[in-house]
Amino acid sequence: MERRRFIQSAALGGLTLTGISGVSAARAASREAKASNKARFNLKYAPTFGDFTNHAGEDLIDQIRFMHDQGFRAMFDNWLMRREPAIQERIGNELARLGMELGPFIVYGEFREPTMVNRDPEAMEIIKEAMLQGLEVQKRTNAKTALIVPGTYDERLHRDYQTANFIDTLRMCSDIVGASGLVLVIEPLNNLINHPGLFLTTIPQAYMICKAVDHPSCRLINDLYHQQITEGNLIPNIDMAWDYIASFHVGDHPGRNEPGTGEINYRNLFRHIYNKGYDGVIGMEHGRSIPGIEGEKALIEAYRKADSFDT
Repeated sequence: MERRRFIQSAALGGLTLTGISGVSAARAASREAKASNKARFNLKYAPTFGDFTNHAGEDLIDQIRFMHDQGFRAMFDNWLMRREPAIQERIGNELARLGMELGPFIVYGEFREPTMVNRDPEAMEIIKEAMLQGLEVQKRTNAKTALIVPGTYDERLHRDYQTANFIDTLRMCSDIVGASGLVLVIEPLNNLINHPGLFLTTIPQAYMICKAVDHPSCRLINDLYHQQITEGNLIPNIDMAWDYIASFHVGDHPGRNEPGTGEINYRNLFRHIYNKGYDGVIGMEHGRSIPGIEGEKALIEAYRKADSFDT
């Protein structure tokens, strides 16, 4: 396989994003206009950059501060590994100052090639390098989790061989990051709407693979939007895979927007995982059903409503 194709979609470390601007009149105005709501949520719902630009402006640090002002105790940034090291450090320092937790960032994401299931030697070297880059991001940001998307299903190889190869690859990655305490989370994604052809699609499959890897740095992320599409049965699958779930992503279905816009009963789900003692990050990996500043207000209100269960 061509090395260039791996580099484009795998390590994610070759590009940089800046995203922190200078002080401006517009930014100052947005600070004055924002409504503060410091009441903490029961769970660590985590917005991402861009969710509140109408309130907070484009500056990443201002966005983090606005999230905190609204009671959010976590945030996540899929593209953290693309950002300049100095920006990563500033993000990490601000989160630490505010006592906020950082959710998983993508350390390796492949959506076009079967890289982790066929153990191509060139791919293995790129995957190793991605893990090492991820450790540098961890040092700058104090991130606890990093996300892996392993690639597509290989039509030329029996699924059981692919599973065995994936297990071996994950064990290699876990050995690389293990001493640092960084936890790698594999994410099953739906192959019906968003990601046709991917190898990893269900919670039971991810659970079996994590159990076979048998390493404290190998866990899974349960994306409830994807799993509603792929298999449903959300609460029973949470319970069955509980020991290996290190994080959640959410988004309602259909539409992949905020809770309350689709068919998933997020109030029941959030109550369930709260009562199980979950204290990790819940990434708000979805869009908004309403544009503009009104959509941002509706987003916050949707989480207030879904979080309004008896504790």
